[in-house]
Amino acid sequence: MSALRLGRGDRLVIASHNRGKIAELEELIRPFGIAVVSAAELNLPEPEETGATFEENARIKARAAADGSGLPALADDSGLAVDALGGEPGIHSARWAGPDRDFARAMRVIEERLEAAGARTPQARRARFVAVLSLATPGGETREWRGEIAGTLLWPPRGAHGFGYDPIFLPDGHDRTFGEMTAEEKHGWRPGQTPLSHRARAFARFVADLGVEG
Repeated sequence: MSALRLGRGDRLVIASHNRGKIAELEELIRPFGIAVVSAAELNLPEPEETGATFEENARIKARAAADGSGLPALADDSGLAVDALGGEPGIHSARWAGPDRDFARAMRVIEERLEAAGARTPQARRARFVAVLSLATPGGETREWRGEIAGTLLWPPRGAHGFGYDPIFLPDGHDRTFGEMTAEEKHGWRPGQTPLSHRARAFARFVADLGVEG
């Protein structure tokens, strides 16, 4: 049997130092009875993200955490891709916030660039959130799952929930930004349901493909 299988009572490292991302993944994993610990709690170093895609960077982080901890590790690489900006910031979404992770500043930069590009109508301000989950085992196996959600960018930011670019992202079919939604509304998910957020959609594919046992 492949080592890429998880079930109740197993231990898993969340390969992240981002508190918001850790919290979302913990909430998604909790119903399955899997014990989680973050790379930050284990004092694992953050690897340099040298990949050219979300998949490559997620794999780098998962591989580093699995090798450093001796446990299976789940990594997320995610970002906001803005059509009018040629897909930027994309894989560099966190870097746009700078070393102090100032996403208020990053959101202002996006708005300034949209204004400079003349992107003022909803159709000109289309974007999508992308998330890729990568699971790695100490034995060397890896696998990835991708989730996306399309929407429109608003200004000024609305809402204080979530993290990152959530306050400017209005998902299609909704009248509130991710920043105005509760955690349950944004990424709540149970088998048989269609989740909303990009991260939850990737997680649903992870559960279905891997046969995670609750």
